Amino acid sequence: MKLLLDTHVWLWSLLEPRNLSRRVARALESKDNELWLSPISVWELVMLTEKDRVSLNMDVEEWVAKAMEAVPLQEAPITHEVALGTQHVGLAHRDPADRFLAATARVFDLTLVTADSRMIGVKGLPTLANR
Repeated sequence: MKLLLDTHVWLWSLLEPRNLSRRVARALESKDNELWLSPISVWELVMLTEKDRVSLNMDVEEWVAKAMEAVPLQEAPITHEVALGTQHVGLAHRDPADRFLAATARVFDLTLVTADSRMIGVKGLPTLANR
């Protein structure tokens, strides 16, 4: 399975793995699954650190580099198709990061791993719920 990690799932997997359900933890550890990350999640991390909502023990650039070494992830590119797809994601909310993640999942045929109840159950958006 090809799994796109929502920003919080990516961060939890590295900083607070106890927040992951057993099912999600197993899926992330399975060699049968490909793990994908959108640059939007890196941008969200930058925003969270600037707002002091996430505290890292090093500079965010260094932390991301080390995180990508520790857990190699496929980078899901932000393409024109993804950008255009944000208009058709069918989310009830207007969060731009969520719209990009949903469109990315659709365009690249990925399953979004998330705990966000606003994303789980969205028509046409395959999800693996962290419950």
